[in-house]
Amino acid sequence: MPTLAAGDALAECLRSLESQTLADFEVVVVDNSGAGRARISGARVRLIANSRNLGFGAAVNQAFHSSQAPYLATLNDDAVAHSQWLEALVSDAEGHPQSGMFASQVRMADTLELDSAGMLIAADGSSKQRGHGQAFDAFSGETETLFPSGSAALYRREMLEQIGAFDESFFLYCEDVDLGLRARWAGWECRYVKDAVVEHRYSHSAGRASALKAYFVERNRLYTVIKNFPTRMLLRTPWAALTRYFWHGVSMLQGRGKAAEFLHGGKSAGLLPFLVLRAHVGAAVRLPKLLRERRRGIRTRVISPRQFEELLRRHSISARQVANL
Repeated sequence: MPTLAAGDALAECLRSLESQTLADFEVVVVDNSGAGRARISGARVRLIANSRNLGFGAAVNQAFHSSQAPYLATLNDDAVAHSQWLEALVSDAEGHPQSGMFASQVRMADTLELDSAGMLIAADGSSKQRGHGQAFDAFSGETETLFPSGSAALYRREMLEQIGAFDESFFLYCEDVDLGLRARWAGWECRYVKDAVVEHRYSHSAGRASALKAYFVERNRLYTVIKNFPTRMLLRTPWAALTRYFWHGVSMLQGRGKAAEFLHGGKSAGLLPFLVLRAHVGAAVRLPKLLRERRRGIRTRVISPRQFEELLRRHSISARQVANL
């Protein structure tokens, strides 16, 4: 559990873990504030304090590498887990050894509508929460999803040791997308566990539509597709991105979606193209390393590009839907 604020939300999150029906687990809080803000207590809670913010992925990796547990559960510090959350995830994992990832039923704390029932992906690599804003029982009969939201997920150690843990260069946002796609290439499945319920204060830590978020989401989308998309899909991503930008503009005029939310937060519309350009420059600077990681990832792939494309098609979201959410 990475944390920056380490305030009342973290305390409430830790209290929810104290009431879990599963007894055999350890809580690792990674304080990324650089100021030693986290004040925690509890027999099962361990603190790792960093001198600076290492990012979400690096913090989770620290906890993973400091443990020998067969599973890694990730939970945002602004989420509250229902008492059976861990028991439901581990029970499902024990019964499905071919699955390496397990998605929670994440509800928005203010409305109790769904935040996430797993994730969807667009043709340009943009990802969105499956079922966001829908009734929490909308996917009660489904068990497969593409990959989990890292806000509340369970990962199998065997899988992470095979394909690698979170890519720390992402720093913030989309690490779960990259990890999920690498796992899918390696043949691991993902299950949606409807009884593993958490309530999440959506984007409480970094703001719902901040400039910081806009930059990292766009840059890391590029990281993700360069590393993971098969060649044919990769060549189509610029046109898919242009389509999404168009629909973001339409949604902004209609007062809908993240672009409109960005404006309502007091930001200028002209800042968005600058952030997009900056994100592309950032990806271009890192391109040689991304291509090396792409070649390295090919060695762990067990499904064909055609199978991968079909998998993403089954769990896809349109550019217009991305812009409207």
